[in-house]
Amino acid sequence: MDAIAAHLPAVQRGEAAYQALRRQRRRASLMAAVLVAAGFLVAARFSEFYPASLAAGLPRIGEYFQRILPTLHLPVLLAGAGTEGSLAFWFYRLDSWLLLLLQTAQMAALATLGGTVVALLLAFPAARNLAPSRWMHHLTRRGLEATRTVPEIVYALIFVWAFGVGPLAGILAIGLHTAGALGKLFSEVIENAPMQAWDGMRASGANWAQACRYAILPQVAPDLLSYALLRFEINLRGATVIGFVGAGGIGQELYQVIAFNYYEEISAIVVLVILSVMLIDLLSEWLRHRLIHAAGAR
Repeated sequence: MDAIAAHLPAVQRGEAAYQALRRQRRRASLMAAVLVAAGFLVAARFSEFYPASLAAGLPRIGEYFQRILPTLHLPVLLAGAGTEGSLAFWFYRLDSWLLLLLQTAQMAALATLGGTVVALLLAFPAARNLAPSRWMHHLTRRGLEATRTVPEIVYALIFVWAFGVGPLAGILAIGLHTAGALGKLFSEVIENAPMQAWDGMRASGANWAQACRYAILPQVAPDLLSYALLRFEINLRGATVIGFVGAGGIGQELYQVIAFNYYEEISAIVVLVILSVMLIDLLSEWLRHRLIHAAGAR
């Protein structure tokens, strides 16, 4: 009993300190919640995000989706293109749309490939742990920030004015934005890579480029590939959007059918774009697992 009594004041002091810390954290959490709520209210006020406007517009969104849904009839679902209510009638311009979608996918693929190469070259000097010098690190980082800050559609407008209407403007616009976005992601992956192999190669006499190629790149390759394929998905959607400003592909066709209120054609094109993105996602998963297993086998 004497030992318990001797330790009682210390226990009480510990409990009091614990309770004081909890009160301090509650006050900090409450203050943070108040600031977030205030910021949300100010943003909603300036952006005219009113509950009444949202409630009034939601039914109209539902009405629009109802209009673009095709009228399909189960008995004639697999009939020919001349039969109203069939899938073939819904996708009556499937051959033209597939060609435009292929053009869009090629735009996205070329832009992703070009942007990925540039991003990979700039990611190593942009990584804080590998940059040859401080000024090189900051210069590369600021350059990547500048290229990804401007939206793709703005780049597309500039390149359409410079090179004319067509896929070239879309490829350049998406590729430039891709280089900035992937450069940031790649550099952050490189910064988290273990440095033991790097230190070993540098100690054995390898130069900076050799150490990047043989010590760091094999470790981060699966993550880089995953990001690049994810960006390919994003670029496929982006290539669709910038087609609205004359950059070619399925986006230009989608803009026309929206402008003329060809509702069922809108849904058909959107379904094709969704299926394309799903296929790219499956391909991305397969390639990434193949690369991981190949790296593990070595």
